[in-house]
Amino acid sequence: MSIDPRKIQIQLQKPELPLHIFDTVTSTNQVVWDLLAEGNPFPLMAIASQQTAGRGQWGRNWVSAVGGLYLSIGLKLQITAQNAPHLTLFSAWGIAENLPRYGLPVKLKWPNDLILQGRKLGGIKSETRIQQETITHCVIGVGINWCNQTPDPGITIQSYDKPHNIDSLETLAAITTNGVFRGYDHYLSNGIDNLLRNYIEILDSVGRKVIIEGMTGTIIGVSTQGELKVSLQAPGSKTTLKLPPGTLSLGYSQGET
Repeated sequence: MSIDPRKIQIQLQKPELPLHIFDTVTSTNQVVWDLLAEGNPFPLMAIASQQTAGRGQWGRNWVSAVGGLYLSIGLKLQITAQNAPHLTLFSAWGIAENLPRYGLPVKLKWPNDLILQGRKLGGIKSETRIQQETITHCVIGVGINWCNQTPDPGITIQSYDKPHNIDSLETLAAITTNGVFRGYDHYLSNGIDNLLRNYIEILDSVGRKVIIEGMTGTIIGVSTQGELKVSLQAPGSKTTLKLPPGTLSLGYSQGET
């Protein structure tokens, strides 16, 4: 499946963004780091029709069959290293906020998944380069199911049976890219607290009951460090836990959203 860079470029809010298009790569995130090492300045973007070793969270491989969107955006920035979780927060929010403008009612599943009708539509993977406790460069990797085969509980945009205005993989790439930059610009202009309030508004799990060490808790939000906030109540006491990503699996509802 060939990708036409011209169709992407004309839909970008930053049309000067350099695009690098590939048929098959190991990982678009790795391609972007390689382009930086070769002297290419950030920002830039790499898109591939297929990945053979896509990188997901916690060292997992990302299934990257032909027909999906696999892109990575390289950014040059100055963010304190301890705020690395902000990268995924602003990217996920920006994409999930932009897609509904085209008729796709996407929500967020903590910490980095895009969901549609309770199924996984895509995910975000951020990587960084750090010097003297400061993030100087980052790569935001995004995978979204367009018409590719997906493992359960995945869903593709082309299998979504309600009207929307996403007519091609190139349009999806532009919407996604514009979403990442929208999230980044919003973060720079308004700060993490404002961004986080907006992120939580489209988080699918707020109010959900979860069991932690035999105790029932209620999900109440996400911290500025990307931790899931869970309220635990017992007779005469109330405690809020902050759970780092990877410590609790929320699963998928696989219902209408």
